[in-house]
Amino acid sequence: MELNVVSAEQTTGIEDHFPNRLEPAQNDYFAPYWRKFRRDEFWRSIPSWHDISERVFLDAMWQEQNAVINRERLERLVGPLVDPSFLDDATEGMKRAPMAMRISPYIISLINWAGPISDPLRRQFLPLGSEIEEDHPLLGLDTLGEQSDSPVAGLTHRYRTKALFLPTSTCPVYCRFCTRSYAVGTDTEEVAKVRLGAGRERWKNAFDYVAEHPELEDIVVSGGDAFRLKPDQLKTIGDALLDLPNVRRIRFATKGLAVQPMKIITDRGWLNALTAVSERGRYLRKEVCLHTHFNHPNEITGITEDAAGLLFERGITVRNQAVLLRGVNDGDDCLVDLGRRLSTLNIHPYYTYLCDLVTGTEDLRTTIARGISLEKIVRGTTAGFNTPTFVVDTLGGGGKRDVHSFEYYDPDFGLAVYAAPSVKPGKFFISGDPLRDLRQDVRDVWQNPATRTELIDNVLKNICHHC
Repeated sequence: MELNVVSAEQTTGIEDHFPNRLEPAQNDYFAPYWRKFRRDEFWRSIPSWHDISERVFLDAMWQEQNAVINRERLERLVGPLVDPSFLDDATEGMKRAPMAMRISPYIISLINWAGPISDPLRRQFLPLGSEIEEDHPLLGLDTLGEQSDSPVAGLTHRYRTKALFLPTSTCPVYCRFCTRSYAVGTDTEEVAKVRLGAGRERWKNAFDYVAEHPELEDIVVSGGDAFRLKPDQLKTIGDALLDLPNVRRIRFATKGLAVQPMKIITDRGWLNALTAVSERGRYLRKEVCLHTHFNHPNEITGITEDAAGLLFERGITVRNQAVLLRGVNDGDDCLVDLGRRLSTLNIHPYYTYLCDLVTGTEDLRTTIARGISLEKIVRGTTAGFNTPTFVVDTLGGGGKRDVHSFEYYDPDFGLAVYAAPSVKPGKFFISGDPLRDLRQDVRDVWQNPATRTELIDNVLKNICHHC
C-alpha cells in the first residue's frame, strides 16, 4: 500500500461553515458583536417555563432539580416544539450512547428547538440515533490510558511534575464526547462505569501519593466536575494540596461556568470556598486557577458575563479548554468568535483539543488536517495570550501534542504518529481521522484487523528507520 506524507501547507481544506451566532456580526468598530451578550429571558421560550421568573431561573438549586435526565422530562419540556420523530430519534441515540443524559435548564433553553438537528448545543449533549456513525476501530472508553497511569484510584500521574486528581465522577451536565466515559455519570445500556465516588479515604490516598512524590508541583482537580463538590469539600481538597510544600499550582476544572453559570452568582458558599482557597494560595505564593470548557459562542450570555465578572473581581484566573467538534465549532469563524467573546470576559482561551477517540463520538470527530487549518485561521485574530494551542491528546498515554508536531501524517490514510520524548521517551503514539473522511478502500484497510495492523506497523517501522 502506498503512503503519502504531506506537508502542513497541504492540509488547509475548507469544510462547511457553521456560524450559528445568536447575533449577526456588525461592522461598527466601536460596538463589535463579540462584546454584546444576550440578556433576554430566553428560558421563557420553553412552554413549561414561560412563567419562570429570573430569580427562580438563576437559582442554582432550581437548575439542579430541573435538569433533563430522561425522555419523559425532555418530552414534557420540548414536546410541543418538535416533531415526535425527533424524540424517537433522541431515544434511540441515548440507547447507544456511552454517557447518560443530563442537560441543565440553562442549556435546554439556549437550544434552537425550531431547528434542533443542526443546533450546535444540542449536538454536544443529546445524541440522535440517525447521527451516530460506526466507531473507528481505534475508539474506546479509556483510549488515553488514564487508568493504566493511575497509581492510586482517581489519580493519574503521567507527566513528571503534574497529576490529575478525580475527586468525583459526576457533573452538572454529561457531554456526549466525554474523555472519561469509562467513569463519569451513571451506567448506561452500553457502559458499566468505574466507580470514583467522593470518598475522603480515597482522597487521602491521593494526597499521600502526592506528598510522597516531591516532583509533583501541578495538580489538576477535575472529575467529574469541581462544580459537584460541596463548598466544604472544595476547601478541604484545596487546603490539603496547598499544605503540601511541593504543590505550587492547583487547577480546579469545571464545565459549570459554560452550562450552569448562575451557580457562581447565587451559590455564594461555593464561590466563597473557591475564593478562600485562591486567596490562601496567593498568600503562600501558589497559583490557584479555574479551568472551564466553552465550545460555542451560543453558550455565552449575560448570565455568563455576570458570573465571569464575579470571578475576575475575586482575582481568580479563568482559562478555557475547548474541544473541536464537527457540526458544532468547526466552521471558519466559530472559534474566532468564541475566543473573542471569552477574551472580553477575561477568560483566556488555553487549549483547543481535537475530539478524543472515545466510543460513540465518531460523528463529532474532525480530521487533524481540519485542526491545522483552523489553528491558522484563529491565530492573529486576537492577542497571542488569548490564542489557544490546538492539541491532540494521544492514544495510549502519550499526552497532549501540538496538532502540527506529528512525526508522520498521511491524510489519505487518516493516520498520524506523534512522539512524546518528555513523557514516554522512545515510544510513538498514533491518532486516526474519522472513517467518513477516507476513501472506501482505505476504510476497508482500517476495518480489517490484519491490514490495519500492517498499515500501522509499516508506518512505525519507517519512522524508527529514520530515527
